[in-house]
Amino acid sequence: MTPPADTTVVFQARRIITMNPMQPEATHVAVRDGRVLGVGSADELAGWGPARLDTRFADKVLIPGLVEGHAHLLDGGMWNFIYTGFHDRRGPDGRLWPGVQSFEALIARLREAEAQLPDPDQPLLAWGFDPIHFGTARMTVQELDQVSTTRPVVVLHASVHLLNVNSAMLRRAGISADTETEGVAKDGEGQPTGELQEMAAMFPVFAAIGNVYFEAGQSEDGIRNFGRLAQLAGVTTASDLSNSLTDEAVANLVKVTSDPQYPLRLVPAYNPIRGPAQGGPEHVRRAMAHNSDKLHFGLIKMVVDGSIQGFTARLRWPLYYNGQPNGIWVIPPQKTLELIDTYHAAGFTIHIHTNGDEATEMVLDAVETVLRKHPRWDHRHTLQHCQLADATQFKRMAALGMAVNLFANHLYYWGDAHYRLTVGPDRANRMNAAGTALRLGVPFSLHSDAPITPIAPLFTAWCAVNRQTASGRTLGASERIGVYDALHAVTLGAAHTLRLDHCIGSIEVGKYADFAVLEQDPLEVAPQDLRNVPVWGTVLGGQVFEAPARAC
Repeated sequence: MTPPADTTVVFQARRIITMNPMQPEATHVAVRDGRVLGVGSADELAGWGPARLDTRFADKVLIPGLVEGHAHLLDGGMWNFIYTGFHDRRGPDGRLWPGVQSFEALIARLREAEAQLPDPDQPLLAWGFDPIHFGTARMTVQELDQVSTTRPVVVLHASVHLLNVNSAMLRRAGISADTETEGVAKDGEGQPTGELQEMAAMFPVFAAIGNVYFEAGQSEDGIRNFGRLAQLAGVTTASDLSNSLTDEAVANLVKVTSDPQYPLRLVPAYNPIRGPAQGGPEHVRRAMAHNSDKLHFGLIKMVVDGSIQGFTARLRWPLYYNGQPNGIWVIPPQKTLELIDTYHAAGFTIHIHTNGDEATEMVLDAVETVLRKHPRWDHRHTLQHCQLADATQFKRMAALGMAVNLFANHLYYWGDAHYRLTVGPDRANRMNAAGTALRLGVPFSLHSDAPITPIAPLFTAWCAVNRQTASGRTLGASERIGVYDALHAVTLGAAHTLRLDHCIGSIEVGKYADFAVLEQDPLEVAPQDLRNVPVWGTVLGGQVFEAPARAC
């Protein structure tokens, strides 16, 4: 029986870039039951029978729905709090928050927000601050006590690996000169400065006020905000690369993604360190029982070191350029080995945060040890960020069957600071070495780590293509890649790391009908203009989602 015309839609476009090397481009794509039925010309698709022709994209370009392989639902919840980042940033409601570029401006913004809080005991919560942009100065209780000496004030750093608090918050958290926890910064007299580095040091604050930042992101509103931010950027699939998978978090994810109007497929990864005490492989498998077309549980996330610009990443000799001591093991090496062994043996793919090259080396050693014990093909264990890896480490990744997801946005946002302050010119020029990954055959993707930087894969691709810092410096011209390879990294490359390349990442028969709709052709504009290509909207499973800014 021939299906009725209203069950099949043929989208016409000026050009369709498929990312499928077996059929690189087309002008029409047929969609039935939310999947790609055929790709080609109008005549080539006619054999599928009656169809409704949709010409609204006739002057636009379709590419596969963009895939954000490392982001956090946190991005959708952060906007409940006060933005204090250095760069301008737009929230999910469209509001543009100007960057805060001095301590005086930071204090003024926090004072304004503090005056609007009716409850004198309610903590004032902010996010996005990064002292690396303020030279050698570090924020202390002296600055935040100018906002309030009685109300707790908490400012989470852009990296989410550090935070600053005022004296009232130190008292409430029980942090004093007697506190010996690694990561509690102290002044020359042994008093806490208010800067807390990594989770062990930050834990007393969250114990006192609750895990408010992450809980906001995992709430229904946070998940919906995250979906809107992703859709505006042309993203149709995104990861939440650190989820507790509590019953409440899973229930919220199931409810929101079940809404036909929710414009995003989500891939939450279980973080054993954040998960419940009774967690483990079975905990993940219980969540996987809720998997659907728009919700994919089953990945594992580990964070083994910290932030380069926060000086908490673990670096090999010669360590930090400015002489700072080496960073912090978020998960000690032996515990890292044990966790990789547990989840690898259980059949899971593990995504492992390694910012510094010492952390990368430690994880490569651990994966090699585990593979000798439990040989397994196509495991796709992925190093996340992996910003300082050298060519020898990329060779090891290739030999071990690993993938890498590079934090290309760092080149723009922190490249100047890395060049002059954190790691110096040599290592800054090799950061996020997509060119080396491509040459050595390491499957790679690129990411934003939102909310650390805005979710915007075309900008991320631009960073890998141009390797340009905010000041205009080119970092490591030999590591630049072409536009097509960068687009592959934010489509099929990211889909590969998420183990979803069988159903997303390219426009080909049988895959989800997920497209990003662009106003310009990214392969025709100048590489320098890639980040400026406007996103009209997205198509998810054949359903059209016009960008809200254009729909108003």
